[in-house]
Amino acid sequence: MANRLAQETSPYLLQHAENPVDWWPWSQEAFEEARRRDVPVLLSVGYSSCHWCHVMAHESFEDEETAEYLNAHFVAVKVDREERPDIDSVYMDAVQAATGQGGWPMTVFMTAEGAPFYFGTYFPPRPRHGLLSFRQVLEGVRSAWTDRREEIGQVAGRIAGELTGRELAYDAPRPPGDEELAHALLGLSRDFDAKRGGFGGAPKFPPSMVLEFLLRHHARTGSQGALDMAERTCEAMARGGIYDQLGGGFARYAVDATWTVPHFEKMLYDNALLGRVYTHLWRATASPMARRVALETADFMVRELGTDQGGFASALDADSETPGGAHEEGAFYVWTPARLREALGDEDGGRAAELFGVTEAGTFEKGASVLRLPGEEAPTELRERLLAARETRPRPGRDGKVVAAWNGLAIAALAETGACFDRPDLVEAAVAAADLLVSVHLDDDGRLARTSLEGKRGSSAGVLEDYADTAEGFLALYSVTGEGAWLELAGMLLETVLTRFSSPEGALYDTADDAEKLIRRPQDPSDGATPAGWTAAAGALLSYAAHTGSGRHREAAEQALGIVRALGERAPRFIGWGLAVAEAAVDGPREVAVIGEPEDPATAELHRTALRSTAPGAVVAVGAPGDGDVSPLLAGRGLLEGRPAAYVCRHFTCSVPTSDARTLAEQLSS
Repeated sequence: MANRLAQETSPYLLQHAENPVDWWPWSQEAFEEARRRDVPVLLSVGYSSCHWCHVMAHESFEDEETAEYLNAHFVAVKVDREERPDIDSVYMDAVQAATGQGGWPMTVFMTAEGAPFYFGTYFPPRPRHGLLSFRQVLEGVRSAWTDRREEIGQVAGRIAGELTGRELAYDAPRPPGDEELAHALLGLSRDFDAKRGGFGGAPKFPPSMVLEFLLRHHARTGSQGALDMAERTCEAMARGGIYDQLGGGFARYAVDATWTVPHFEKMLYDNALLGRVYTHLWRATASPMARRVALETADFMVRELGTDQGGFASALDADSETPGGAHEEGAFYVWTPARLREALGDEDGGRAAELFGVTEAGTFEKGASVLRLPGEEAPTELRERLLAARETRPRPGRDGKVVAAWNGLAIAALAETGACFDRPDLVEAAVAAADLLVSVHLDDDGRLARTSLEGKRGSSAGVLEDYADTAEGFLALYSVTGEGAWLELAGMLLETVLTRFSSPEGALYDTADDAEKLIRRPQDPSDGATPAGWTAAAGALLSYAAHTGSGRHREAAEQALGIVRALGERAPRFIGWGLAVAEAAVDGPREVAVIGEPEDPATAELHRTALRSTAPGAVVAVGAPGDGDVSPLLAGRGLLEGRPAAYVCRHFTCSVPTSDARTLAEQLSS
């Protein structure tokens, strides 16, 4: 019999709808039930493609005896962290403070007032490796609740007070300049793995936002060191097992320091961010590898994450079914020499094993190997044959949930990649996703829903990253298509950012001022797997100000960038997007207006040249003479001796207008 989660739109919650656990979704009714029964709340937070979430669900939440005990003594609440990042953020802070580490599944016990008092992540069904079993934890918490209630109340009160007191004191310091950005580059160089690319050791995550900073810093200053770090890392990832050598797209991270063995889940946000990075690397270097990976990653997103409604699904699972019927991590992706020979024949199978680093010993589990490119690139024909053979395997599960923020990132990536490589189909995919966000996620008051599923709007309110990343996507679409509606819609979203998410001092919050009240209003300016809402908003505000000349938006962007000054000095790896936005602010960003009839090839050439510029964060407007009502950048500007013209401005100074694409490229690179 299905529990209450059967009525939800989150695929992760729906995965637990048939559990014997009497799950509640996060709601006031759940906490009222805990208060009525005088029992604690068990909060379990995870997400659809989380491997250990699936493990704990199978071991404990599907176990009838465990569920019976849990139902009798607790109110169990299940949350999808991707649907409610605000809840996840608040309680993850508590878990990390108490245990020194975090992760998912996250397990939190709390009072009916939402005050946490005991924490953990994954708990096994039986004690092992120093971990209590989940049943032992349940029994221990119940015993303490029954016999030591006063002590629990004191602990919960202290923790709630500490969390509430964590609001960031912010006096809007000035944004970073040349000196601070150079210092951040020096800090990154100390953490750089010169031999294997990337930063730090295992596990190694793709540093997409740091790579964007490095490319922008190189473009602005000519720093060869910044470009070398970006190129080395991009090549190592593209050759490693973290990149799908057959189908394109990146896995979430590598479990080792050599990019060999990934954690196989594929997230939309990683691929959107990395696809954009490889496009920008190509703009800087004309690297064939960067071009190939950028296009393969874009095609992967459209092919495997595209939804029937035009948006993009959140993720592909790490696990899939093996030939024996079990579910194992990586089963869809790994190969043995025998399976290569089976797919290609003895000769081509042996050649593929050599090219892709597949050995009898294996690089993964049970003698299997993850495909890599340790040497020369594999022929397209060989890759296509292997891809066709792989398509006969059971596919990983897909989380079909559309998240506004991540779709915004995908829209920006696909629009820019399509424009740079003359792939109008990718721009069309970006427009379709944007149309979905407008028709399903955005209401008449300019408020966003965070998620949808199969065209049905979810109930969770958008958070700061949703508004900021969606605005970023719309602004990229405007630069590529010249359709003024996207600029107008971005302005609507950013107005909500300024009125609902900001403080008078220029600080930004992750939730709106009228959002559901938790024990603390979340506020995290550091970049994680995606740009922080704070730094993403700074970037969108800066671009919008460049498009419109709005001093209000420019001032808000500079106030927000003040946080980058402090964090960039201490931990530049965790404020990469903020540093990238700061590079754009120092450079201008440059404003490019292209005036000409849309059907004129000379207009298209100037427009393409502007979009392929490496100038950090440059904004581009294109339109016919008289289109000044669409964008202030176009106002008062006309043809040059009857020919299409480009106007480049920066720091309130404009270059001489030109009708020559080479001259435009020089203006944008000087």
